[in-house]
Amino acid sequence: MADYHVFSTSSLDPAETPTDHGVVLKTEDVPWVSKQLWAPDAAFKDGKYYLFFPARDKQGIFRIGVAVGDRPYGPFQAEPEPIKGSYSIDPASYVDDDGQAYLYFGGLWGGQLQCYQKGNDLFDPAWSGPKEPSGEGVYAMGPRAAKLTDDMKEFAADVQEIQILDPDTQKPILADDHDRRFFEAAWVHKRNGTYYFSYSTGDTHYLCYATSDNPLGPFTYGGRILEPVLGWTTHHSIVEFQGRWWLFHHDCELSGGVDHLRSVKVKEIFHDKDGKIVTEKPE
Repeated sequence: MADYHVFSTSSLDPAETPTDHGVVLKTEDVPWVSKQLWAPDAAFKDGKYYLFFPARDKQGIFRIGVAVGDRPYGPFQAEPEPIKGSYSIDPASYVDDDGQAYLYFGGLWGGQLQCYQKGNDLFDPAWSGPKEPSGEGVYAMGPRAAKLTDDMKEFAADVQEIQILDPDTQKPILADDHDRRFFEAAWVHKRNGTYYFSYSTGDTHYLCYATSDNPLGPFTYGGRILEPVLGWTTHHSIVEFQGRWWLFHHDCELSGGVDHLRSVKVKEIFHDKDGKIVTEKPE
């Protein structure tokens, strides 16, 4: 993308037309960016709104930046440099009940996560293509996460890899388990003390989730939230609005399947008596 818009709505009635607040941040506003703004996320803390966004730096490597605004619809003022130690794509911010904020991120293939097999600071261009570690007994690469500083502009601790465990073996999901392994699109929501980490499997086009009692995991795989939609992949968020839980995502239905022309969709989701996410309202 070349820029970001913000849309708002007072309800999720499909008859209501959302308000487009226009461009709130564009490539030219960020000194360190060379091109390609990708999927962002926003957070609210201590009276300010924070827009986290991935983009390529002058060397073509993805970093994550942050821009600050006084209103949810901007405008946002970007920090002059990316977050130190950040890399890859798809940032997702979460502010916990105690005020501690976290940033989750990572995406394989074009998102370059596979380029960091030797450490968080070691970009290996040999893995820049659409490939990743695989083979018998090889565990899937996990998403990354770190605590944020109080001002939301830097990492407060080292970036760590999040584990997503197989519920049967209690070991990380295997790299070749394409129906369940993490690919991109991290998201976290919390309900009744349980943290739900949801994500896209990418090339198999599922949205899945895993649960934990700790915001940094490990998380145990819980199941699918969304079956494949029209388009190569999907990206999402899960939020509570007016006492109900909603899954926002996208597909390419309106553009006739053109992968890079995606439209916003929303559907209600539910949690059953055991806390599992289900797509139909429990009895």
